[in-house]
Amino acid sequence: MYTIGIDLGGTNIVAGVVDDNYNILAAAKCKTGAQRTPEEIIDDMAAMAREAVEKAGLSLNDIAHVGVGCPGTCNPETGEVEYTNNINFSHVMLGPILKEKMGLPVYIENDANAAAIGEVKAGAAKGAESCVCITLGTGVGGGVILDGKVFSGFNFSGAELGHTVIVANGEPCTCGRNGCWEAYASATALINQTRRAMEAHPESKMWQIADTLDKVNGLTAFDAMRAGDAVAKDVVDTYIYYVGCGLTNMINIFQPEVLCIGGGICKEGETLLAPLRGIIEKERYSKYCEKQTRLCVAELGNDAGVVGAAALGR
Repeated sequence: MYTIGIDLGGTNIVAGVVDDNYNILAAAKCKTGAQRTPEEIIDDMAAMAREAVEKAGLSLNDIAHVGVGCPGTCNPETGEVEYTNNINFSHVMLGPILKEKMGLPVYIENDANAAAIGEVKAGAAKGAESCVCITLGTGVGGGVILDGKVFSGFNFSGAELGHTVIVANGEPCTCGRNGCWEAYASATALINQTRRAMEAHPESKMWQIADTLDKVNGLTAFDAMRAGDAVAKDVVDTYIYYVGCGLTNMINIFQPEVLCIGGGICKEGETLLAPLRGIIEKERYSKYCEKQTRLCVAELGNDAGVVGAAALGR
């Protein structure tokens, strides 16, 4: 049998048909329109799932169940999305509603947890009993697998790792706190840091790469650094330290076998990983232990959420 995984994001809805070996056979996606009503969004989730099934040359009779990864606080027991600040969902019975539309069992989980499941089942952390997956995207997402099980706290709000504070009374975060890791280590934070540096240094080569502040992305400072720009190097070094600070916290708290990081910035590969390893090796509490956490880049990329969601019912 096959399963459907749906990754519900703040920007896109992606649905994929997944086989028993966690291969995505076909996928369909559309824009989320995050401020639309829950009913409209769930209608599109069902439509994308059906489209993916059709593209795979299958019918719903070939599908065992549907899994959904959704931002925010998700109750897997009831199928309720209790709250998410990225989409207009508050106490929405996503599971039961989608089940009625699809005629199939539906399982839901937090999207970062679903991505972590995907990496453990078929990606960079395959076979690991304990894993922490961090996504450096619009925010900083975190998924934790301990003893082969998702850790989500007694109220399904656990592992909001991006909302741990690394700078007391620091930058404001969208969650309402100040100094959150997300406010310093997300791709959004890097873009803001790059823009501030460009405004302060009109001579920087970052202007040649981005042309305008509106065109700045998460790789602008890295590209300018490679071109020999000292201001860009300072931006990159500072950003990497913030990322490394949070990653070291995660190791000190969980001591996972694998610490997996994902997001577009991870395309930098060793340019990012090498200094991160240096920070972690210097600052981790477990430096004298024989066994050490392995730091790696997520292998499944944007597919992790779909694969992990599809695995939920398994």
